Amino acid sequence: MRYVSTRGEAPPIGFLDAVLAGLAPDGGLYVPESWPGFAPEEIAAFAGKPYAEVAAAVIGKFVGDEIAPDVLADMCAEAYDSFAHVATTPLKQLGPNRFLLELFHGPTLAFKDVAMQLLGRLYDHVLSRQARTMTIICATSGDTGGAAVEAFRGRSHARIVALFPEGRISEVQRRFMTTAIDKNVACVAIQGSFDDCQAIVKQAFQDDQFRNAVDLSGVNSINWARIAAQTVYYFTAAVALGGPARPVAFVVPTGNFGDAYAAFVAHRMGLPIARVIAATNSNDILTRAFADGRYARGAVAATQSPAMDIQVASNFERLYFESVRRDGLETGRAFRAFADTGLLDIPPAAHAFMGELFQGVSVSEADTAKTMLSTLNQTGELIDPHTAVGVAAAARVKLADPATPLVVLSTAHPAKFPEAVGAACGEVPAIPRATPDLSKKPERFDRLPAEVETVKAYVRAFAGRV
Repeated sequence: MRYVSTRGEAPPIGFLDAVLAGLAPDGGLYVPESWPGFAPEEIAAFAGKPYAEVAAAVIGKFVGDEIAPDVLADMCAEAYDSFAHVATTPLKQLGPNRFLLELFHGPTLAFKDVAMQLLGRLYDHVLSRQARTMTIICATSGDTGGAAVEAFRGRSHARIVALFPEGRISEVQRRFMTTAIDKNVACVAIQGSFDDCQAIVKQAFQDDQFRNAVDLSGVNSINWARIAAQTVYYFTAAVALGGPARPVAFVVPTGNFGDAYAAFVAHRMGLPIARVIAATNSNDILTRAFADGRYARGAVAATQSPAMDIQVASNFERLYFESVRRDGLETGRAFRAFADTGLLDIPPAAHAFMGELFQGVSVSEADTAKTMLSTLNQTGELIDPHTAVGVAAAARVKLADPATPLVVLSTAHPAKFPEAVGAACGEVPAIPRATPDLSKKPERFDRLPAEVETVKAYVRAFAGRV
């Protein structure tokens, strides 16, 4: 299996090189050179199998012969043994043909754990054999940073710097990062938005001298292994609901579009998916793009669903690449222009291609709060504000066949957002018993302005010490 850049100006590389590289040197994102697939009978055979076994089968399609099947199977078993639920990503029924896919049973109570727990083990597998230590730089809108710190803390072949927008994530989200005392972890509050953090990371990757000096890698959703790992739960959920004999639709609360793009990947691999609804809060760049064909950056608004407070959805570039028939030069031109102008007019044929599977729904702050309360009243379930955006979007969707199961991805445990859930529902969710109480632990982080050169100097100094 080989991987190419969405911008068409980087040479093809293997899976493990793509994982360690993160971003391609031409600024593009890596995607498989050709799509692997499953026959319907192979998908049907996933029914009743342990999650880790399905993960090894799906991810193995992207790994090729670079990791022995038994080694990959052991990695998956170890990664998902860290989850508190025996099913790893269980389904819960909310009503007729309405389901929640709970993705928050990992160690940091968010869906990012599904990929990050595996990614930490992949890095260990490769870097220990190369006697190499890499510097991981990670931008987070809340949950990625905690999951990455948990996955990489204490590892001898990786050091991690997590950048988060100061004052724009919940206290619980922040503490999953800042209470880590391991010497290979550094956390930085950036005085700006998540988009500022993400832009710093992208610019750092495009500085070859800096990239080589600190041996830079990235674990944001730009990393292909993140996408591959997130593809798995679309298969397990669909099979549990009758797939592939009947299609299933998914509602995905999304900001950076990685989780929603993983549904596209599962679809390309042969999983029948009726619809993918990208549910956004008021930071609705994706909703607007799917509706009118104009991908236009706006100002980032702070909301009660902060992990989605994003106006530049990195993984949209991967979908655009597919929609323009894998024309890397066109994709590079379009996204370089978007970086300068904040505007990309999607060609009509490409927009039509996207609309075959995707639609967007934007949910207001008031509707998010109302949905948290109504879901509690109607089902007894406390949900976090990101999941509430998905549930609210699901209520507005009209599928071609009303009998199609509609699955809302529940991306975080409500205890990660006690203020928002408590304000909406009058009930503060408890931290699960298996999760350490971080509220009394001291925090350790630095503050920096949203300036790429300042951050690069900080990372250089950190890499030199660890």
